[in-house]
Amino acid sequence: MQALAKRKQRSPALHSAKGFAAAETLAAPHQHSQTRKRTAGIANLRLGALNLFFLAVLTTSLFVACAKRPLSPSELRAITVEVVAASQRISTHKSEITIRPEVREMGDRKISTDHIYVTLGGDSEITALREALGAIARRHHLQLVESGASVRRFDFTFNGERTHSIHIVSPLAERSRPSPGRSVRVPRLAIIIDDLGNDRAAADALLSLPFPLTISVLPHLPLSSEIAEEAYRRNDQVMLHLPMESQGESAPSEGTKPEEIELRVGMNRNQVHQVVSSMIDTVPHVSGVNNHQGSRATTDAALMQAVMEELRARNLYFIDSRTTASTVAYDQAHAARVRAASRKVFLDDVPARDAILAQLDQAARDATRDGSAIAIGHPHPATIAALAEEAPRLEARGIRIVFASDLVQ
Repeated sequence: MQALAKRKQRSPALHSAKGFAAAETLAAPHQHSQTRKRTAGIANLRLGALNLFFLAVLTTSLFVACAKRPLSPSELRAITVEVVAASQRISTHKSEITIRPEVREMGDRKISTDHIYVTLGGDSEITALREALGAIARRHHLQLVESGASVRRFDFTFNGERTHSIHIVSPLAERSRPSPGRSVRVPRLAIIIDDLGNDRAAADALLSLPFPLTISVLPHLPLSSEIAEEAYRRNDQVMLHLPMESQGESAPSEGTKPEEIELRVGMNRNQVHQVVSSMIDTVPHVSGVNNHQGSRATTDAALMQAVMEELRARNLYFIDSRTTASTVAYDQAHAARVRAASRKVFLDDVPARDAILAQLDQAARDATRDGSAIAIGHPHPATIAALAEEAPRLEARGIRIVFASDLVQ
């Protein structure tokens, strides 16, 4: 009986153990199924994350590729059309607008920039156009950079590359006033500033001077076209500073470094035509020519005859810079019936304020004695400062500052 009682006492535990084992056996397939589902879920999550990663990489790559893509020609032209339309609207279609496309090579790529020159009447129109350009920039995801003083410039850039340069020019009325007739005995002085085409700051400083200047621009330089266009719109006069061969170029230790493109002794009429044509293409609005260097070229009668025939065909005047006392350029100009004159004073052989002021005084005395004089200077800071200081005093002395074209005959 005690043994039977002990078996009965053990039986609940035994039954519990067996039941647990049976339950475990029955639950195992379900647990395995849950495990498989969890494993599959984790795998799916990992696969989804991997897909998202690759999608993000692809999207980023496409974004970078698009960001690096330059504007297409059609996109660039469409923006130009918007700028022109805004300029015309603001000026009520009175603005003179010129577009000069520029293509420059950078490695194996060609980069296009549209230069847009706009003549506006005053600050209110400039402010309105600035706002319009800002809206255009935002619409096309461009960066807008403003610079300049006498000439306002607004550059659009896309991915760090300039796509448009908008030059806003307000003419100075003082420069457009007519010079007195030849019968009036008023001493006249023409001031020519040579060697423009490289220095942006110097050009801006010159174009801010409130009296007539004759700007002589070197061809084939980075800013040749820009400076010539801006000077013309400011009512200054533009000349081609024509490079010519100097003495000693064949012996660099003795003379001047030759220009890359210049007129040289021995060139025939057709060669002169090709060289002058290529230079004028880079300097718009040219009304006359003076020689850059040329101490050898201007002594050669045959070359000067060919040059003057070219200038006569283009109705351009000539100023002999007189870089040598042996020049025959002026005589050949008159022989070819080309309007011409000669330089009397170099302003800045010594580029210091006192020396330049002394040369300006000499030019004024020459003009008073002879009725007119031509002075030539260069865009040195000291020259620009001396001109700004002395010009009012020259006019107070009765000297009229005129363009070079007023003195040719």
